Amino acid sequence: MELPQILHRAVDQLSKIPGVGGKTAMRQALQLASWDPQDLIDFGSAIQSLQQLKHCENCGMYCDETICSVCSSHKRSESGVICVVESVTDYLAIERSDKYFGTYHVVGGVLNPLLGIGPDELNLDALFKRIKNGNVHSIILAINPSVEGDATCAYIKQSLPETVHIERIGFGIPMGGSLEYVDSMTISKALENRKKL
Repeated sequence: MELPQILHRAVDQLSKIPGVGGKTAMRQALQLASWDPQDLIDFGSAIQSLQQLKHCENCGMYCDETICSVCSSHKRSESGVICVVESVTDYLAIERSDKYFGTYHVVGGVLNPLLGIGPDELNLDALFKRIKNGNVHSIILAINPSVEGDATCAYIKQSLPETVHIERIGFGIPMGGSLEYVDSMTISKALENRKKL
């Protein structure tokens, strides 16, 4: 059966979303087709307005203005602590924990020479400039544990002045996890990041 071109175009666009395959895109398109016309207009308008998102001039997070709400918070800026993350989703994960009260810096990935990603392709110069020009005394590296992540952390560490205190978040056994089901690399990281009780 030949489906309408409008439906095909909607499926093609929906399947561009990571994790959405052809069948899921078709189900979503059919669901959207059953919506009230005004709801569809509102949905389309919300998606279209994503192109108006700006990046915070300080940290790289999405925002409505030139500076995001976290960077514009005097209390958080005065903390003197920057948490360096790979991506916006990592930023949001840490913010959801409600345990961190400093500012952030989104570097936009990790160093990966095989893919042609060097320091110039990441948002590192802005980080170094913030540290040089601000009252930053501490950096928390919340970069995911991988060969590339470790290399990125090492590069950041060697590029910072010795006056800046540098820490890396701990990695290891998840809450509720059982040692017998955890891989050896995770156990190794957990042993490396042990702390005194």
